[in-house]
Amino acid sequence: MNWIEAADAATLAEQGRALFRHDRLKIALFWVNGKPYAVDNRCPHEGYPLREGTVKDESCELTCQWHNWKFDLRTGRCLYGEDHVRAYPAKIEGGSVWLDLREPPAEERLATILDGMDEAVAQRQYGRIAREAARLIAAGFDPLEAVRRSLRRTHDRLEFGMTHAHAGLADWLALFEAHRHDRETQVVCLAEALDHLADDTLRQPVFSYAGGSLPFDGEAFTAAVAAEDEPTAIALVNGALADALPWDDLAFWFAKAALRHYAAFGHSLIYTDKVGLLLERLGGETASWLLPPLVRSLVQATREDLLPEFRAYAEYADRDTPPGEARALADGGQVFGLSVAKALAWTDRQLAERAPEAVYWALLEANARNLAHFDEGFQFAYDRPVSQNVGWLSFTHGVTFGHAVRRVCTAHPSLWRPALLQMACFVGRNKAFIDRELDTSQWSVDDSDAFFAQALERVFDHGVNVPIFSVHYLKTLLATQAESRDAPERVAAWLWTGVHRFFTARLKQKHARRTARQALALIEP
Repeated sequence: MNWIEAADAATLAEQGRALFRHDRLKIALFWVNGKPYAVDNRCPHEGYPLREGTVKDESCELTCQWHNWKFDLRTGRCLYGEDHVRAYPAKIEGGSVWLDLREPPAEERLATILDGMDEAVAQRQYGRIAREAARLIAAGFDPLEAVRRSLRRTHDRLEFGMTHAHAGLADWLALFEAHRHDRETQVVCLAEALDHLADDTLRQPVFSYAGGSLPFDGEAFTAAVAAEDEPTAIALVNGALADALPWDDLAFWFAKAALRHYAAFGHSLIYTDKVGLLLERLGGETASWLLPPLVRSLVQATREDLLPEFRAYAEYADRDTPPGEARALADGGQVFGLSVAKALAWTDRQLAERAPEAVYWALLEANARNLAHFDEGFQFAYDRPVSQNVGWLSFTHGVTFGHAVRRVCTAHPSLWRPALLQMACFVGRNKAFIDRELDTSQWSVDDSDAFFAQALERVFDHGVNVPIFSVHYLKTLLATQAESRDAPERVAAWLWTGVHRFFTARLKQKHARRTARQALALIEP
């Protein structure tokens, strides 16, 4: 009952090929060495008709004429190119060619798609990543299984630990869920997320994590991270995984380790926050593939508080000053434009008077103002010292870090002080690169909902080739939306102004002349 009569065998033998239609299927039939073969007519690359291809009789090799992809007619396996094509069992009976059009079992189809996605991610084949995602969605399978497998296969190919790909993954998956009735947008979300992970691990060897296991102890963990002792920190996390400790029992200690020093341009806390979101969405089983790279990134984070400009941070962070109780919002205009030292002192004074949340909104406003007032001449200049290698991404972090601060410190209030002081460091470090006289009114946003919808469409079709730039569009926009929901009106206005300017700016993704000039300046006496 599963075999369908497709063609007259003698006619196919004479003509060598034919096209068979059945319901929505279009199947290319070929006669090679006295036998019939059948494959989907659409090349899995871009859909051109395989019936027009050429066949090598001796090897049963079919070549698509458009881009030279080659397939084994007997199995459908791709010999040159990327995706395989579906092959249908064929037989001759009663002078006719019959095809078995039964779908393979669901488990087999899912395994085939997931194996294809594994290959696509391993080789960073963006088109194939999108096609495999489309196959998962169209077949009704759980697309997040491909994400879980990709995390497992790549987690030990990260020399320096977690990257923006993981932070972006949390946001892409949130958008994936929000657009569950829009399959095209869901494919975009999956393809962008997995492509970034593929880019960060492409052709990377395995960077093994230490073995061994120790009972998890929070103080020991934060001490190991501070000492840059990855084996001990990993052993403690291995103990937590062995005991199946939930993220809720670990989140505080990871956040405390992330904030113990002003480090890694805020990435440590951002990644810690995003891991919690990923575990919620993907399940606790992914902890084994998320926590080790997070630990590695914490351990290897650059200690910026050891730089002369930020050394005062540790002194302020170690003060055991009771937080103030006043709820009145601090004035973000007062801290905007201050140096690091003055911004730290201002924040310390405010914390003695006001509740942390009141200070938070002021610091977020100042960082949003920085984003709106960035002097983008620094982005395009090539005749300045390395210390002035500043671009748009340096400013978006003031907002995305702030978003992580509010989420983490709302759950763990004892961390407000170091977190807010680090926000002050962001304000001060960007002081030298802003144009305070710039008229930002042209980027003000009257209808934030309409702007968000327009900007989100830009995210879905960004046209940016380097993932580190597109993921900052994503993270900054979603952080702005989340913070503006609860922000005082003035703070929200500055957030939208800043993100609007960022979205309309021209990004410079590569600095050829600047790199050459700075290289010569470094090596010449």
